[in-house]
Amino acid sequence: VQLVESGGGLVQPGGSLRLSCVASGFTLDDYTIGWFRQAPGKEREGLSCISRIMGFSDYVDSVSGRFTISRDSAEDTVYLQMNSLKPEDTAVYYCATTRTPVFRNSCYLVSKYDYWGQGTQVTVSS
Repeated sequence: VQLVESGGGLVQPGGSLRLSCVASGFTLDDYTIGWFRQAPGKEREGLSCISRIMGFSDYVDSVSGRFTISRDSAEDTVYLQMNSLKPEDTAVYYCATTRTPVFRNSCYLVSKYDYWGQGTQVTVSS
């Protein structure tokens, strides 16, 4: 299983980016997908998660209202639309998944996921 994130880059404060997550050897549509980020010197933190089968999408407070998680079942791709970006959003962003069911109340735990992408850098700076 390989996950690949894309869409990162340099953006000014207040700007937007859309990250994508695709997989090989795995059908994302059947499992919970989580988006995480890790800033230098900080722990990896969960941002958002989605599960088509269990019927939820969820966000942590720090990104709620600014970030939107979605999926394109036909393309088997998961997106993270990020608006109103702030300098503190600067980090490497990762998507993750696992074949084990992950429920809404635990979908931000790094330990719940078995497969991770290599990450895509997001830098918010003027």
